[in-house]
Amino acid sequence: MKFTCLSKGNGFHFPPCYVLHVNGYRVLLDCPLDLSALTIFSPVPADFCPLVLDESSNCSVHESLDMGSESAKRHKIEKPLDAKDLIYAEPWYKTLKNLHIWDPSFFDIVLISSTMGMLGLPFLTRSKGFSAKIYATEATARLGQLMLEDLVSMQMELRHFYGSEESDSPQWMKWEELELLPSPLREVAVGQDGSELGGWMPLYSSVDVKDCLQKIQKLKYAEATCHNGALVLKAFSSGLEIGSCNWTVESPEGSISCLSSSIFVSAHAMDFDYHALQGTDMILYSDFTSEDVIEDVEHHDNYSASATNSLSTLSDEHGWRELNECLSSNDESIEESKKLAFICSCVVDSVKAGGSVLIPLNQLGIVLQLLEQIPNFLESSAVKVPMYVISSVAAELLAFTNRIPEWLSKLRQEKLFSGEPLFSHIELIKGKKLHVFPAIHSPNLIANWQEPCIIFAPHWTLRLGPIVHLLRRWCGDQNSLLVLQDGLDVDMALLPFKPIAMKVLHCSFLSGMRMRKAQLLLKMLQPKIVVFPEVLKQQINVSKSSSHSFSILYYKENETIDIRSLKDNSVLEIATGLATRFRWRKLVQNNMDVTRLEGQLLIDESKYWLVSGNKVSDTSQNRPLLYCGLLDMGKLLTILSKMGINGSIEQGMNAAESESVGIIKIHDPNKAMIEVKATSTVISASDENLAARIFEAITSLLDGI
Repeated sequence: MKFTCLSKGNGFHFPPCYVLHVNGYRVLLDCPLDLSALTIFSPVPADFCPLVLDESSNCSVHESLDMGSESAKRHKIEKPLDAKDLIYAEPWYKTLKNLHIWDPSFFDIVLISSTMGMLGLPFLTRSKGFSAKIYATEATARLGQLMLEDLVSMQMELRHFYGSEESDSPQWMKWEELELLPSPLREVAVGQDGSELGGWMPLYSSVDVKDCLQKIQKLKYAEATCHNGALVLKAFSSGLEIGSCNWTVESPEGSISCLSSSIFVSAHAMDFDYHALQGTDMILYSDFTSEDVIEDVEHHDNYSASATNSLSTLSDEHGWRELNECLSSNDESIEESKKLAFICSCVVDSVKAGGSVLIPLNQLGIVLQLLEQIPNFLESSAVKVPMYVISSVAAELLAFTNRIPEWLSKLRQEKLFSGEPLFSHIELIKGKKLHVFPAIHSPNLIANWQEPCIIFAPHWTLRLGPIVHLLRRWCGDQNSLLVLQDGLDVDMALLPFKPIAMKVLHCSFLSGMRMRKAQLLLKMLQPKIVVFPEVLKQQINVSKSSSHSFSILYYKENETIDIRSLKDNSVLEIATGLATRFRWRKLVQNNMDVTRLEGQLLIDESKYWLVSGNKVSDTSQNRPLLYCGLLDMGKLLTILSKMGINGSIEQGMNAAESESVGIIKIHDPNKAMIEVKATSTVISASDENLAARIFEAITSLLDGI
């Protein structure tokens, strides 16, 4: 088995990506886009100067582009970033820096674990030679479809403004242009070593999206699908978002759990189903959430110690119960609730002061919770302002979230049985407290418009969609508020809107496990091997968890590691009726029983099977026996001597060298030669009778079946 990390990603918006070689199949785990790289492009300017794109103009942007001397280049790099330094062109999109060098036909299977993990999928499916089978949960496929369609819709505005590209390589991608970019922008564009430039691509079309979605096989949680009989694939809830999952891959070589970013207790999605991962041979740990919270492990040493004590008595029911309570504790969800309450209070403060609020968050669960909590805060403060959701897919998205109880948390499911909506936005829309519009220029929105207001709109990068126009409208209002999510270079993201007077609230939400719980979880799951990213090696040491019941391997980006066989022996399933007809024969040398049979060995549902209808071979029939064992040349000479056949060992055979040959030369009664090899013995003699007698002597020393 082989494993390669193509990208460790960067948080919720840019999940990791891997390639697994399992049982002869190549499996790609997730295909995301680095959308944070869009910040190097300028949004559609409100006061765009046509001369900027005119090479003959005296515009300051092109003055700096015409600088040829090294001193001028250094000046360009060293000066503070300005909005004019951004790239004025239709944005291209940055795919994985290592994925673009792989042949798309190389992959047999693609597993999608979240909506963010499928944003780069249309690039792959439209590639020549791609024929892999794609698997995703039903909810992820539907939500991912809406995100893909919305992204294409927002891109159209820029495409209409800049026009279609006349060549496959835009002007900004030329090296002479890239070299003149300020270093922060150039590093995003080409990477530190220049290897990432090849990952940029023009966005796919709506036709590409439709074709991509038709190739996805949709699964429910815990639904098993068998790929070519060799691999059994299952998706289990990760708790991160609606439909997000952890994958298990079962093969004759062993079982693997692909443990992505997971949340034990979710306020909206189905909780992390970690019990389903128990007993797998290997866990691929790909949750990088803990990378920046080392102090969290040190601070909770007492917590980990008490829980670890429970692990020593896992055979006891009380020990299991305590461990489950530790893992399912809602301390993180309480922390998230406090964050959301703080955001809501800031929202209320802004609208009380006469300002408006922009919320371009992309984490669906957070948006759904804010849509529920903000109206409560407004009502308790006796403030009445309209709330708007502006997106080309907003109506479909909000309707979908109230039709999927099987993908939601138990608390949400209980609302269904009590006759309540799964989420409150349905009631808000009916009560005209929440208004949903497909675009910022919708006539109904213009007729309904009121300020101050609270707006949820894409895009979180501040480069696409309605948020660009709304941010320009209120960036100079010190009473207004912008709520940003972690994953962006905020200074670069806000560059086109400076000077900015409005308040900016930069939030970081829970998007995975903390290491203190991850350690407990792995001990509970009891795998044979855990494969960690090397960046978490320090935390594993800090956690003082030196005694593991499993082996630990570490991986780096763009590095392939070989993993030993996960199983000591292969399991063969044999029908009872067939097994009872076996005629066993004991091998003296190897002290084992063997039998011969005729038939086919098949692989089905990741197991080896002897199919029905196999015939047991009858050794009493006139068929030659197969002889096996290591031939002792000294004993053979002794037996031959008793038979009146004399010879000598001309060349001994070294058992440690599989390619060596032992030679016995027969002198009397006639000449012959015996070549003893590791896998065969050859008798050379002109006298057929002598050859038959030598063969008899040899078979007396070997086991025959």
